[in-house]
Amino acid sequence: MQQQEAEKKFETAIAETQIEIREETLRNISWELHDNIGQLLTLAKIQVNMAQDDPDKLQEVTDTITKSLTELRSLSKLINPDAIKSLNLTEAITLEIERFNRMQFINASITSNQEIQPLDDKIEIIIFRILQEFFTNTIKHSKASNLNVDVHYDEEKITIHANDDGVGFNSTNTDAKRGIGLGNIQNRCKLIGAEVTIDSEKGKGTEMSLIYHYKKQNLNPTTNEVD
Repeated sequence: MQQQEAEKKFETAIAETQIEIREETLRNISWELHDNIGQLLTLAKIQVNMAQDDPDKLQEVTDTITKSLTELRSLSKLINPDAIKSLNLTEAITLEIERFNRMQFINASITSNQEIQPLDDKIEIIIFRILQEFFTNTIKHSKASNLNVDVHYDEEKITIHANDDGVGFNSTNTDAKRGIGLGNIQNRCKLIGAEVTIDSEKGKGTEMSLIYHYKKQNLNPTTNEVD
């Protein structure tokens, strides 16, 4: 009964996480359409009007429309469910990083070695959502200029480091962690048996380290008992 209850809790958490990711994706699409592609097309319209008096400016119109099409193709990756399903964790994180740079939210970068062992789809969903929460906190609260992510695979585990150069906070203050949602990150890591540390200091940014051991995929969620 305990095992069934644990599995039910895990499946419920997966369903909730998928909904959160879907909602986040829709918000991202809305922002990109309005703040990025919409502005590019508005600029193209202005340039067309100017080119009526100066045909030499037609090349500027072409360049702007070409950039708009490029942005639309990038955005389509977020909309196409088949494309998303075919991505591994690193590729999904990279899409997020590219979006931050396109929208000029922050100067973001990612480094990674080659994936050694594929992760279970459900584990990937949880880890991806954990990173999304960290990214959201960085963009909304940290006032950071830079965000760096490193994903490293080895034979036993995946290790992810993410850090920003924002205002930071007192990481020993439980209320501060809870206030910006970092408690959710810790709870999700506990759900899949991952290890996470969040270090921050006022004026020195925030860093998160997450370690997930592949062997835990053979354990029952939340119980750590062998199937």
